[in-house]
Amino acid sequence: MSAELPEHPPFLYGTAWKEDGTRRLTQMALKQGFRGIDTANQRKHYFEAAVGEGIADAMDQGLVTREDIFVQTKFTHVRGQDERLPYDPKAPVSEQVQQSFASSREHLRMDYIDSLVLHGPTVRKGLAAADLDAWKAMEALHDTGVVGHIGVSNVTLEQLQMLKKVARVKPRFAQIRCYATRNWDREMRDFCAANSIVYQGFSLLTANRQVLNHADMKDLARRHNKTPAQVIFRYALEGGMLPITGTRNAGHMAQDLDIFSFQLTVQDRRAIEAMASEGGGMPFRVTIKRPGALPVDVH
Repeated sequence: MSAELPEHPPFLYGTAWKEDGTRRLTQMALKQGFRGIDTANQRKHYFEAAVGEGIADAMDQGLVTREDIFVQTKFTHVRGQDERLPYDPKAPVSEQVQQSFASSREHLRMDYIDSLVLHGPTVRKGLAAADLDAWKAMEALHDTGVVGHIGVSNVTLEQLQMLKKVARVKPRFAQIRCYATRNWDREMRDFCAANSIVYQGFSLLTANRQVLNHADMKDLARRHNKTPAQVIFRYALEGGMLPITGTRNAGHMAQDLDIFSFQLTVQDRRAIEAMASEGGGMPFRVTIKRPGALPVDVH
């Protein structure tokens, strides 16, 4: 178990939908320089055991040590699972959390996990008893020191506010699909910033195709000698987000990490926000534009 809570890295590599490529891509991400890995004990969309194998490969090759990396996994309610459950679905939710976490530690080959996230509530509005029971079980794990931080994903602002109010251990992370057409989730980000919650933004490229492919974005990227994807990730970083990428391409991994050598001006940021507002209407689903990016419905 780590003696000190590690600082989270500025970028996370997401491992959803990698299937048989999970082990190789996790090792590749660490080799390219990622020091944060996001996964979940949800075999429907993740292969957590293969993530553990990829991390072990990187360690065996001398690329990283356990102390170098930040590893985040999730507890997923029954409704988000398929038949390959990591716990007894008939057990109380508190026991499901314990069983899922024990399974995650085995998959990841770790006694200590940096962050455990509640993988979305069971209801669209408010929080159900099952959600609160899951959170209390996560708090108990945090109390024992086997988890550094706890957080939540796929929640509305109202749900996050409610959780913040009732939680004994406050959420440290909120992992949210970020839409440019919602002003890059400004309200949620502002609430997070005001309450010491780190906003983890996912689907930053796949959910925002209209900005990624906008002519003005291409011009802006050329002025900085960067790609549109790099500009979007830089915008996210400067906006207080902890961005998540899921590319399967080693070159894109390197590009994603190469966003710390430039800064956007106030005019740049306003231009990016204007591109989003031009789309109008509500967010929409898109097909994958950039090779290797995450599917739009998972993270």
